[in-house]
Amino acid sequence: MEFLNLLKSWDKDLLLFLNGMHSPLWDYSMTLFTFTPTWLLFYATIVLIIIKKHGKKSLFIFIAITLMILCADQFSGILKHTVQRLRPSNDPALSMFVHVFFKKGGEFGFVSAHAANTFAMATFTSLLFRNRKYSMYIFPWAIIISYSRIYLGVHYPGDVICGAILGIGVAIGIFKLMNYAESRLSPVNLFARNLLKNREASRIIEVGLFTIIMCLGIVALLLQNDVIAH
Repeated sequence: MEFLNLLKSWDKDLLLFLNGMHSPLWDYSMTLFTFTPTWLLFYATIVLIIIKKHGKKSLFIFIAITLMILCADQFSGILKHTVQRLRPSNDPALSMFVHVFFKKGGEFGFVSAHAANTFAMATFTSLLFRNRKYSMYIFPWAIIISYSRIYLGVHYPGDVICGAILGIGVAIGIFKLMNYAESRLSPVNLFARNLLKNREASRIIEVGLFTIIMCLGIVALLLQNDVIAH
């Protein structure tokens, strides 16, 4: 019990340290990063490459991804209402010290569904593509999205770390289930053979970096022209 209280204390201290480093540029940019619609072009690029590589079997992959996100999201919700740990933005003892830029979010925050979903997506696609270049980009991308939840004051670092662990576990489980089902249907495992090429990985990375740079550029331009508040 004493060790658990120590972990909670470290979690709060780390939250206040990470959440305390903010500026108008990052306030708005992190808000954009945390929105799913911001990444639609990025997700669409991944979807198109999966279709190109796997053809009709891509439907099988998309069913697995949908099941994975559903599981990660639902397990996150179950844990939230079971553990009932208040978000830092909703904790009366802490909320006055937390920089909450956008909105407070729901009542409970353990674990972070954003972290679970993004790390599930990163893990599943890394296992599917088996391309080192892609993996070296997609996991830092998942970290940025997850960090945005700490920056915006709606999750503790512990919420994010445990959410990431949940997402990785769900992704590995669903991927193994998909491979097992595919092996039963077909003697040739095309998922294991049809791997992502470096030029295809570069295309995905370019779209991801373009999205990040575009968000930062738009926010900087709007701040410079006083279109949005400093």
